Amino acid sequence: MHRVKTLAYNGLCTFEFGIATELFALPRPEFPSWYTFQTVALEPEIWATGGVRIRVDGTLEGLKNADTIILPGWRDPAERPPEPLLHALRAAHENGTRLFSICSGVFILAAAGLLDGKRATTHWRYTEALQSRFPKIKVQSDVLYIEDSNILTSAGSAAGIDAGLHLIRQDFGSAIANTVARRLVLPPHRDGGQAQFIPPSQPRGGQTMAALMEWARQNLAQPLRLRALAAQAGMTERTFQRRFRAETGMAPMAWLRRERLFHAQALLETTLAPLAEIAHISGYESLNTFRIAFKRALNTSPAAYRAHFGAKKHPS
Repeated sequence: MHRVKTLAYNGLCTFEFGIATELFALPRPEFPSWYTFQTVALEPEIWATGGVRIRVDGTLEGLKNADTIILPGWRDPAERPPEPLLHALRAAHENGTRLFSICSGVFILAAAGLLDGKRATTHWRYTEALQSRFPKIKVQSDVLYIEDSNILTSAGSAAGIDAGLHLIRQDFGSAIANTVARRLVLPPHRDGGQAQFIPPSQPRGGQTMAALMEWARQNLAQPLRLRALAAQAGMTERTFQRRFRAETGMAPMAWLRRERLFHAQALLETTLAPLAEIAHISGYESLNTFRIAFKRALNTSPAAYRAHFGAKKHPS
């Protein structure tokens, strides 16, 4: 069982803590295996935002045998976390534990020196302060989440849900991650590179793009060049690219590459189709192109992904 440990501290950010418990602590008997979950306390008594008192079942010692440690925010970005916590996180990271911060929780990782030379993000309100105080970090302010060297940092609050689903997808595959998302009444996936927010001056109607995106999903086996997408939307290529990015936060071809990958993942998990057929159905030019794109995006091969998440016996 994958052991998830979540930090609790005085002034605990209740929404971020709720994300951790909803995603990783909630029993899910419909799945053959799931996470074990424990909350560890930084202080003897924990009072959370809103006057909620938290009764925890572990101390910092519990971090020693964690597979994933979640830092659900931090009470004050200007406050240096206690050294025992920083020491525990350094030791955990050195032992291969995965670390995951939500919103201001990144300041704990930064204070521990674990983000030096790495890419990281946080809520857009805090990115300037993070970069100023920790100049060795490669801060990116325009993304939802970033994973670098087994450390995942996410932007403000709700972006923690997207990042958490990303981890579930890594551990259990896209089908289970999508099931969890549906139970939360959420879209199945928002890519980490998607913008944190869309400036209000840009159009956000979304109806034209929603129809176009559904049409594209139904025609993934076709080449679907930019010109074809723009024609389907009834726009010039220039206008289409501007409108698509304004409504989705992504460039149209980047979105299409992501959809091809999602479709291929689902087929690998749920069908026995040969890899060449999956490559064709998902819109890749060749099996080799499919393998290269899959490896680049997920750091594994389609065959290895199927062996881990899909049917154990399939056509060669």
